[in-house]
Amino acid sequence: MTKKTAILIGFIGLKFLLQFLLLGSEYDLQRDEYLHLDQANHLAWGYLSVPPFTSWTSYIIQLLGNSIFWIKFFPALYGALTIFIVWKAIEELNGNLFALILGATCVLFSALLRLNTLYQPNSFDVLSWTVLYFILLKYIKTDETKWLYIGATVFAIGFLNKYNIVFLLIGLIPSLLLTKDRKIFFNRNLYFAVLLGLALILPNLLWQYHNNFPVFHHLKELAETQLVNVNRLDFLKNQLLFFIGSLLVIFSSFYALLFNKSLKKYSIFFFSILFTLIAFLYFRAKDYYAIGIYPMYIAFGSVYLSEVLKDGWKKYLQPIAIVIPILFFIPIYNVAFPNKSPEYIAQHSESYKKLGMLRWEDGKDHLLPQDFADMLGWKELALKVDSIYLSLPNKNNTLILCDNYGQAGAINYYTKQKLNAVSFNADYINWFDLSRGFVNLIRVKEADEENVELQETSPFFQNSMLADSITNQYAREYGTRIFAFKGAKIDIRERIRDEIVEKKNYR
Repeated sequence: MTKKTAILIGFIGLKFLLQFLLLGSEYDLQRDEYLHLDQANHLAWGYLSVPPFTSWTSYIIQLLGNSIFWIKFFPALYGALTIFIVWKAIEELNGNLFALILGATCVLFSALLRLNTLYQPNSFDVLSWTVLYFILLKYIKTDETKWLYIGATVFAIGFLNKYNIVFLLIGLIPSLLLTKDRKIFFNRNLYFAVLLGLALILPNLLWQYHNNFPVFHHLKELAETQLVNVNRLDFLKNQLLFFIGSLLVIFSSFYALLFNKSLKKYSIFFFSILFTLIAFLYFRAKDYYAIGIYPMYIAFGSVYLSEVLKDGWKKYLQPIAIVIPILFFIPIYNVAFPNKSPEYIAQHSESYKKLGMLRWEDGKDHLLPQDFADMLGWKELALKVDSIYLSLPNKNNTLILCDNYGQAGAINYYTKQKLNAVSFNADYINWFDLSRGFVNLIRVKEADEENVELQETSPFFQNSMLADSITNQYAREYGTRIFAFKGAKIDIRERIRDEIVEKKNYR
């Protein structure tokens, strides 16, 4: 084993170790994770919320036992592979050992540590962007046709994971036209590669077509409820925070791509980041959508700095350059990860508020960061629903209807009874099993409107009651109520079908 290989293995091992150490035992999974895990039970070529790749990973996790370890393993793996690709890119650029260590350190001690704690499509999305940029680098360097086909395949896989990768193309196409690399458009293999990519994503496009393109409804809903609160200036500020310890390296890459003799042949990357960020700003994208841009620029910047700092007294600055990302990570460690108790965060809220971490998608400040609050109360909910379910007569004929996908997913993940909770929210609207009648209803309702639920639903049942609620004040689901309705007077399936049709028509 060479020295370089040993160091790379060390970085990857440290990456996995940190990902598991940065999660506090007080926290459950995050609401999106429950939905993604439940998709393994409903495999398809598309979903209302995400493309199908995450469901395939969830199915593998299920085969491995569905434990927290494996749920957290895969995003950590994608983060480790991102470090590996950056390492290989630096080697392709003839970077020395210092450049390799600097690049790996910058990627390791960055926002990716936060991103890779959650089982969401974002971790693989960043990896997909990094791999595609690496393939572009290889094509520019070698002019070998095979990289076009490899790139089309990787793009298709990235597309089947998260549609966000389309922004990479939005930034890349005008950049190609502006540089000498525009000659790629005269290579007929490019168009055969495009056809290959289209063939690979066709099943998902057909699923979208047959389901009236729910992706557009999802984007419209996202724009109206979340992206409308996105401040473009905050978006730009947060780009600096994601890799704050690596800013010297990233900005060095911009200079190198324009003026360095050995790197300016890759100038397309300079224009690409400009056009991509402009596109993100125009569409008011969430700030973390752009994280996938930066790992490859860390590779360019590391190689350039290794040339600048290789001679004379400057070589003594090399250890400082490596330490800077670590030093910046130390204060971030104290606020950016769910490694502090909810009580501690609430008592020390100012440091979180200054960074804007207490601002949720509704544009308001709360006790905890939204992602942290979304990791609380789920076990409590599942245990209480499980207990209520066991107390019901004819419990096997019970419908568990929730207000949102997080509630339904958490119940399905934690409860020992293998319950099939559903919701009119997100993908659960397609997962109702109405093949049998329902005698009872457990209704999980978000906070407020207690009397409304009892008034509207109790006439259809013999007995109605508010059975329990979520009492964790730090949870986003705090105040969520659990109603129990027993002895249906009518076949409620018709009402459920009508509601499903109404919701789908609205979409």
